[in-house]
Amino acid sequence: MGAASLLPERLARHPRWLALLLGAISATGFQPLALWPLTLIAVGVLFLLIAGTGRIRDAWTLGWLFGWTHFTLGNNWIATAFTYQAEMPALLGWLAVPLLALYLAVYPGLAAAAAKAIAGKSGGWSLAFAFAGCWIVAEWLRGWVFTGYAWNPLGVVLLGNFDSQGLAFLAPWLGTYALSGMAALIAAGGAVLAARKQLLPLAAAVAVVIAGWFLPAPAERPGKLALTLVQPDVRQEELNDPRRFEAQFARIASLSIPERRDATRLVLWPESGVPDYLRDGYPQRFYQQMTAGGDPAYARARIGRVIGPQSLLMTGAVDLEIADGQVAGARNVVTAIDGQGHIRAGYAKAHLVPFGEYLALRWLLEPLGATRLVAGALDFWPGPGPRTLDLGRWGKAGIQICYEITFSGEVTDPAARPDYIFNPSNDGWFGSWGPPQHLAQARLRAIEEGLPVLRATTTGISAVIDAHGIVRHHVPRHRAERIDTYVPEALPPTLFAQWGNRLALGWAIALLLIALVARRIGRG
Repeated sequence: MGAASLLPERLARHPRWLALLLGAISATGFQPLALWPLTLIAVGVLFLLIAGTGRIRDAWTLGWLFGWTHFTLGNNWIATAFTYQAEMPALLGWLAVPLLALYLAVYPGLAAAAAKAIAGKSGGWSLAFAFAGCWIVAEWLRGWVFTGYAWNPLGVVLLGNFDSQGLAFLAPWLGTYALSGMAALIAAGGAVLAARKQLLPLAAAVAVVIAGWFLPAPAERPGKLALTLVQPDVRQEELNDPRRFEAQFARIASLSIPERRDATRLVLWPESGVPDYLRDGYPQRFYQQMTAGGDPAYARARIGRVIGPQSLLMTGAVDLEIADGQVAGARNVVTAIDGQGHIRAGYAKAHLVPFGEYLALRWLLEPLGATRLVAGALDFWPGPGPRTLDLGRWGKAGIQICYEITFSGEVTDPAARPDYIFNPSNDGWFGSWGPPQHLAQARLRAIEEGLPVLRATTTGISAVIDAHGIVRHHVPRHRAERIDTYVPEALPPTLFAQWGNRLALGWAIALLLIALVARRIGRG
C-alpha cells in the first residue's frame, strides 16, 4: 500500500510540501478551533506518506516537516509573550515560535522513523500499530527531555467540549500519552481501511468514534467544602505596575467578601494574586512598594479581615531567597493564609518556564541582550516537586502552578493523594490561543487522576473542573467575577493515578509487540 493509492497524483509527487500542509491542518484540532476530525484526517494522510516511502530517512523527514508546522501553529500564542516586555522587539516572538518548533518537530520525526524501522516494508497494520506505539514514546520523551515541553499532546484533541469528555473518557486507563497513541492509531487505522477500500469496517470505525465522542457526561458530584474562586481581571499590561497595586488588591478583595462570616470556606486567588511580599525577614527595600505600608504582617492581617475568620485563602505570591543578607533568587509560590492572617502552608513551583521565570544559559545569553519575558531580573528557583498540603477542615490540596499542570503523571504526590488540585495561573501573556489550550490540558489531568481541578487565573479562563474533566463553572477571559460553589468530590484512585506514565509506556510496548507480530505473520 503506497500513498499514491489514495492521494491525488500531483500531491503524492510532492510529499514534503504535503507534510508541511498536514502539520498545520492537524494543529487546528487544538483549542480554540477544536476541529478534531481535521487532526485525525491530517495524521492519517501523514501515515499514508510514511507508508509510501521506502527509506527510514525519508520517514524521519516527513515526520519532522509535519511536526514543524504542527508546533508552529499550535504554539503561536508564545509570540504574544514578547509584546509584554520592552528589552527585545516583539518581532522576535514570531521568530521564536518556528525556531522552537524546529526542535519540537524532532519528536514526530522520531516516531515516524522508528515506526518505519519496526514495520519494515509493511505499509498496513504493522506500520499502524508501530506508528501509534512510537508516538506514545516520542511524546513521553518530549515531556521530560531538556526539562520537557509537554504542551498540546495529540490526545488532547480527543477531549470534548466543557460539558463532555469526548474520547478522553479513556484517559484513566491510558494516560495522556497513550491517549495520543490512540489518536494516532485511529488516524492510521482509518487510513489503512480507506486505502484498502474496506468501506464497511471504515464506516463502523467512524461510527464508534462518533458514538464515543457523544457519550453523555457523568452526573455532577458536589462535595461539602464551600468554595469561592476569584478572577480579578488583572491584565498583563498592568500586573507589574506598582502604581496599580492598591487598585488591584481592592478589586480582588471586593470579590472575596464572604456571604456569611461564620461559614467554613476555601478562597482561591490566582498566580500573582497578591502584589505584596507576605513573609517576614527580607531587606526592607523590598517592602517599599507594598500596598500594605511596607509591613508584611499588616498585609496578612488585612487579607484575613477580607476573607473572614472561618475562611482559608490560597493565593499565588512571590517569596525571596536571602543569602548573606542579599536576595539571591525568588520562588513562585502558593501561600495559604487563614482568617487570622497566619500563614498555614506554602508550596513552591517546581517546573519553571524557561525564559519566563528564569533565563536559561544566562551566562551566554545575557551579554547578548536576552532577558526573561516577564518583569524582574531575579531568576526563580524551583521547588521540590508535587506536594500535598493538609489544610485540616479545608481538605488536602495538591498544588500545580500555571504551566506545571501540563505535565502528565507529575501533578500529585503519590504518597499522599490530595482531595483536589489547585491550579492558579496567569494566562494574561498567553494570547487568545494559550488560555483555552491550558484549560484543556488541566481537564485531562482531572480525568486521568480522578481529581477535581480548581483553576483561578488573573484574567481567564478560570474554572471549576470536576473529577471527570467536566467544566462545571467557569469565568471567561477578560471578566472580573467570582464563582461560589462547592469543591467537587474526588473519585477513587484511577489506574493512571496508581501507575502513572508506566501505564502509558506499557500500552506503547503492547502496540509495538502487536506491530512485530503483524509483520512476522505477514498481516501488515
